[in-house]
Amino acid sequence: MTRLQTRLKETDLYLPLPGSGATAARWNALAELARENVVLGRMAEAHTDAVAILAELDGPEPEPGQLWGVWAAEPPQPVVNASEHVGIWTLTGRKLWCSGASICTHALVTALIDGTPSLFAVELGLPGVHPVPGSWKAVGMAESDSSAVDFDGVPAIPVGNIGDYLTRPGFWHGAIGVAACWYGAACGVADSLRNKAAHSEDPYILAHFGAVDAALTAARYTLDAAAAEIDDDPLDKNGKAQQRALAARSIVERAATETLDRVGRALGAAPLCLDGDHAARVADLTVYLRQSHAEKDLAQLGRLTAQGSSTW
Repeated sequence: MTRLQTRLKETDLYLPLPGSGATAARWNALAELARENVVLGRMAEAHTDAVAILAELDGPEPEPGQLWGVWAAEPPQPVVNASEHVGIWTLTGRKLWCSGASICTHALVTALIDGTPSLFAVELGLPGVHPVPGSWKAVGMAESDSSAVDFDGVPAIPVGNIGDYLTRPGFWHGAIGVAACWYGAACGVADSLRNKAAHSEDPYILAHFGAVDAALTAARYTLDAAAAEIDDDPLDKNGKAQQRALAARSIVERAATETLDRVGRALGAAPLCLDGDHAARVADLTVYLRQSHAEKDLAQLGRLTAQGSSTW
């Protein structure tokens, strides 16, 4: 068992559900885990997101000792298809970018039913589930046990109705949970600069740290405000969940990106070459941030805001 797996077993993953009145506490817990170790935060976020999805869509309740992933990437190819025969659903195909491919006990997997992504709960110890060795090439998030996974007629339990995974309000609440991990990971990167700034009179070091502090403070305020809005409207009756999530993720992504840039410029190559924890944190966060869709998300945010109302 790796150190990460041991830490996951030690971690309390019973967090308040989004919209339960304690969404900020949920995100603070995820941020602290990601600050400690980016991959730890990523794995915890996936498991707790799975718990929230199952609760929202009346799926099976995870049991103690289980570790769930959410494998929902839908590139044009390859795909996983779902088929039903005499009341039994099975999954066949390849799913890309599956974090925890070998260490998760269960996963929520999107599969296509007549071209529409639908959600299924899968026990990963069943025959026919095959992680693909060597399919994850990235240095960042190397500890995440990510790979492609092949499904060969694997029995699966439908969760919700066809298309519910993407249309439920909690989809966008969960999207901000990812941003909370980005924020926590960026704080971890910034800790190296904080330690330097605390014992420095170099105006450039202090200026970079001041800019990082401002960016991360804005990100934290954004997450707190978004959490309060979700708790006020957990079912998204006002229709703002997507716009809120896209804006919050953009703000946090920018803060994390600025943190990576300024910490690197302020401290130079030394911590990247001599401090293994810092180097891993930078590499992990760099990959993790690309879970954002960048300008595609900004274009959608602009479309929603132009057609509706703005918060400014």
